Amino acid sequence: MGELIREVIRTASAPGPIGPYSQAVRSGGLLFVSGMLGLVPSTGEMVLGGIQAETRQALSNLQAILEAGSSSLALVVKTTVFLRDMADFPLMNSVYGEFLTADPPARSTVQVAALPRAAAIEIEAVALVG
Repeated sequence: MGELIREVIRTASAPGPIGPYSQAVRSGGLLFVSGMLGLVPSTGEMVLGGIQAETRQALSNLQAILEAGSSSLALVVKTTVFLRDMADFPLMNSVYGEFLTADPPARSTVQVAALPRAAAIEIEAVALVG
């Protein structure tokens, strides 16, 4: 069996973890990005403006981590979107489509009872390493 390589990815361009986890882990040509909230990296506070602003910030945070891990939004193969309220789906989807346009990745979207920091949305991703 070959050597297993597991590299933790960190960037100040996205919010730091709010618990015992890494922003992302790169292994075997894949990058596994932890769930991103709509936190502003410079302040650690939730962006104001509702579901669309939180979605935009969460995807910007995700993009920063992907780039730090030698990947990009174009190389994302799967996302999971966690929504506090499925009624927010159309507004989330419109912003999501601004970031993941041509040949979007596979995606699951689920409603959850609650998210950390009272967030309206959390997005995680698996991407290829470029």
